[in-house]
Order: sequence, then structure tokens, then C-alpha cells
Amino acid sequence: MKHTVTLEIAGTKFRLVADADAHHLNALASLVNERVAKLSATGRPASAAQLLALVALGLADDLTTSEKKLKEVEQLTRTTIQQVIARIDSRLAASASQSDSEAHANAQTEHDDLQDAQNTDQDTDQDSLDRPD
Repeated sequence: MKHTVTLEIAGTKFRLVADADAHHLNALASLVNERVAKLSATGRPASAAQLLALVALGLADDLTTSEKKLKEVEQLTRTTIQQVIARIDSRLAASASQSDSEAHANAQTEHDDLQDAQNTDQDTDQDSLDRPD
């Protein structure tokens, strides 16, 4: 909902019709006024327009620096997540491989046991046939 807000920036009052929260707009105006005051404190004569131009440049510099840092953090986050996923995948693959090896070893043992049991049964059957009654 639009409303009218009056802001004072660098000694000039501005009436704005905006959707933005009035407290937020006042906080932004205070930030600009603080920067104007710092520049004015240098003692060099400058018009309000010159001071506001310098403040605008400073804010633009802050914005571009923040955007660059944000991109770096996003890239670092992506890289870290990819490395973590790769490590998890590697460990899962190793675990699956180990499980497969253990399963194969268990199956081989069972096969060998069955083979031994069959051989024992055949030996027993052969012994029975070899013995005269």
C-alpha cells in the first residue's frame, strides 16, 4: 500500500510516495546523511550535489564489493557442497563394493560348504556300495 513519506537528505526535504516501509526509508536516509556528514567534516567546500554524488559513488562501490563477495561465497559454497557430495558418493561406493565383496565371499563359502556336503554324501554313498552286506 502506497503512502507518503517525507525524508530529509543533505538538508533538503523530499516527499516520496512509496510502498516501502517508512522506517526502512528513514534508515536509508540516515545512512546517506551520515556519509554526507563525514565528507563535510573534511573541511573542503562542496555543494550538496557534489557531496551526494560522492556518497552515491561510495554506495555504488560498497554494492559492487558486496556483490563480488557474495559471488565468491556462493562459488565457495557450491565447490564445498560438490566436494562433500563426491566424498559421500565415494564412501557409499566403497561401502557397496565392500558389501558386494563380503556377499561374494559368503556365497563362495556357502557354495564350498555345499560342495563339501555333496562330496561327503557321495563318499558315504560310495562307502555303502563298497561294503558287502
